[in-house]
Amino acid sequence: MWERRWHPLRDEWVTITSHRNKRPWSSADAPVTSVATTPEFDPDCYLCPGNKRVSGVVNETYSDLYVFQNDHPSFSPDAPADLEQPPGIYKNAPATGTTRVMCYSPNHSLTLAELDQASFVSVLDTWAEETQQLLAQDNVQQVLVFENKGAVIGVSNPHPHCQIYAASFEFKNLEMERLAKQKYFAEHQAHLMTEIIRSEQQAANRVVVENTEAIGFMPYFSRFPYESFICPKTRHGFLFELTEAERMDLAEVLRQMLVRYDNLWQQSFPYMLVLHQAPVGGADLYHFHIQIHPLMRQPTLQKFLAGVESGGGHFLNDVDPDQAAEQLRAVPESHYLHR
Repeated sequence: MWERRWHPLRDEWVTITSHRNKRPWSSADAPVTSVATTPEFDPDCYLCPGNKRVSGVVNETYSDLYVFQNDHPSFSPDAPADLEQPPGIYKNAPATGTTRVMCYSPNHSLTLAELDQASFVSVLDTWAEETQQLLAQDNVQQVLVFENKGAVIGVSNPHPHCQIYAASFEFKNLEMERLAKQKYFAEHQAHLMTEIIRSEQQAANRVVVENTEAIGFMPYFSRFPYESFICPKTRHGFLFELTEAERMDLAEVLRQMLVRYDNLWQQSFPYMLVLHQAPVGGADLYHFHIQIHPLMRQPTLQKFLAGVESGGGHFLNDVDPDQAAEQLRAVPESHYLHR
């Protein structure tokens, strides 16, 4: 308790305050997402096969993965270029880019954690193909693939899906990480993520899943309760650069991590999952990996990013990552809903 740990990828400190997880709580419990009673097809779901979306477009009657342009894009190739410049020190720019939605399965009741290994590999293959395709477009600087899962995270539709953002700029958190890697290499002539993986292997107690080509662990410097990194051991800037063996092993580690999350409290575990890939022209020192940021610290208790985190910019983690890893290692490898 009361231990500050250095986050080398962000050049900032994180404080581990696991004793605070036992403090009294009088607010409302966080909602628990139940997938056991979710129908396989929901006629009111705008992501289910054959249903009409709010744009009026009808989904294909897809039977596997399904990718389409987002009906409510955050960025657009049609963003107005002739913006009026604001007065004083302020400045603006067009929000140019492309946003897509990717449904993992036509089955409304499934989650990513419930897909089999072959389906998991297909998900990673599609993430890789979409990234490579979008990076080839004019004025795309970076592709961000992410999944927001669970009502706690603010997801409006439980259908298993993720989003793919191709933007004309570099995303701030990933830029911060890239600059930290450059700084570390300049000072030590070593790759930062490689050193992080090696340090976690040496400590061993935070490693949850490991195979020949990939590893999943709760980082020493975790900012979120039960935060995890899923990494290929060999450095690549982009997912599409992984060999077939590397991608197969990465898919297995990711699948096992997500299954263990659900098995921890035998409920659908909410999280933010983000693929950290290099920007255009910035792959030299980059190490592609996946980060999972859960917002639950107990089965019905949410971690709020309140005054210290949002206001002070300093993260307090109420769950010791060493203990979190031990808990995840202790649960079964098969999903509790499909044993």
